[in-house]
Amino acid sequence: MSCVFVLVLTDAGMTGPICLYRFCISLRRGKIKAEAGLCTVIPCSFTTAFSPITGAAWYKCDESKRSCDYSDIIFHSWNQSQIQPGFRGRISMLEPNLSQGNCSIVINDLDQSDSGSYQFKVTGWLNNMHNEFLFLPSTSVSVKALTQKPTVKVPALTEGQQTTLTCTAPSLCSGSDPNITWTWRRSAEDDSYITGNITTTHGHNSSLTFTPSAKHHSTEVTCKVNFRGNKSTQETVTLNVAYMKEPVITGDRRVKRGDALNLTCSFDSFPPSVIIWAKLGPSGTKTNLQIDTGSATLVIHDMTADDSGQYVCTRQYQGKTSTAYVNVTVFLLPEILKSSGCVSWSEVLTCVCVSEGLPLPTITWPLLDKHTEYSGTYTVSKYTINRTITVKVKELSSTDVQCVSTNEYGEAVENLIIRTSEKSFAQENGGFSAILLTVTVVSLIVNILLIVCLIFLWNSRKKLKQNQEDQTYLTLSKRDISPDVVAQQVSASVD
Repeated sequence: MSCVFVLVLTDAGMTGPICLYRFCISLRRGKIKAEAGLCTVIPCSFTTAFSPITGAAWYKCDESKRSCDYSDIIFHSWNQSQIQPGFRGRISMLEPNLSQGNCSIVINDLDQSDSGSYQFKVTGWLNNMHNEFLFLPSTSVSVKALTQKPTVKVPALTEGQQTTLTCTAPSLCSGSDPNITWTWRRSAEDDSYITGNITTTHGHNSSLTFTPSAKHHSTEVTCKVNFRGNKSTQETVTLNVAYMKEPVITGDRRVKRGDALNLTCSFDSFPPSVIIWAKLGPSGTKTNLQIDTGSATLVIHDMTADDSGQYVCTRQYQGKTSTAYVNVTVFLLPEILKSSGCVSWSEVLTCVCVSEGLPLPTITWPLLDKHTEYSGTYTVSKYTINRTITVKVKELSSTDVQCVSTNEYGEAVENLIIRTSEKSFAQENGGFSAILLTVTVVSLIVNILLIVCLIFLWNSRKKLKQNQEDQTYLTLSKRDISPDVVAQQVSASVD
């Protein structure tokens, strides 16, 4: 024969212990909140008049019911067949030894349908009779959708140094072991390039060990936890890997005079580097031109020849300094100036070609250099070269002469018109007229001096040899003279 004792409380919000006939129970006040997929603990302690205690059971029913019945059994210490199928294997006692007075249970793999009212029953012997005692004080449990996320811990990452990421599944109790997976993605085209070892410890923890590199920077790593009942949650972190790459300088290093210099220096690194552009002076001193972070662009408008030289890009990264150098050249395409021209008189052709360029160009006369008798000279002033050539010609085969100016960046060609009237040419081009006038005056003075010398030599010769017949021969010639040298060869003989 057995009896059932029922303990009725007027205030279910009390934590206890609440007693009736030496049967006491303590339960948590208020509603226990939990999330689907996880687990929860219903704290419970009790004392009874039974000796010994032979078993225990838990019931779950709708909160509107005052007392659960036998069809609501979710845990039974000795008769598993009475347990509702949906709860079998999901509930366990924290302390299997009931004599310790601990009636707390763990409910694993929660579902929202597990929400409701939970009651505890104990069985045992009292006065030589086997009895049951159902505690009507209940605990209310509310299960909501899963919102908790796993915890992912990421240490400081440095390129080339092995590291370990850890992921801990969300849970307030042990529960059933979830399935933990790692995924990573940097772009839509590349989502599986991290090579590492994945280990799982204590069921709710997993670790990913790998050696990070610069390509792993900004990679999104996701830890996904899958619980029973198709419930899952995940957490995504973005990796920040400290790294430093070699400098890259882009832009045209050769700039036409008057144009703008545009150079970009990039030091790919994390954290970003501080970049300083500077120009090296003759003594090695630096003049800072631009300071920026990550990459710095140096722009100089209206470049001149003085802007040519060596520029240096300096990076400051975590207390370290490194540099990259670039040589900048300012150039000017050859250009033949309007002061150039030719004039012909007395079977002598004199041409002047004035050209500007950087580097300084060379001047050639394709149609005149073939003559064997000619003389020439040139002068240089900064970026300008002035070359004059004088050629003895009996008659002109054309009305113009070609001047070619060349440097490593280009070539300029100009057909110089031959003028036969010095006066008309002077009116059109005063500069060239002055040059021709100078050449004419110099030639006249030289000829006069030669004539005076010849007369003097002839008179001296006549006094020494009065009885002999005197003869004088004068030859003036220009043969194969270098176009870059002004020369006159004079030989005089008296027989």
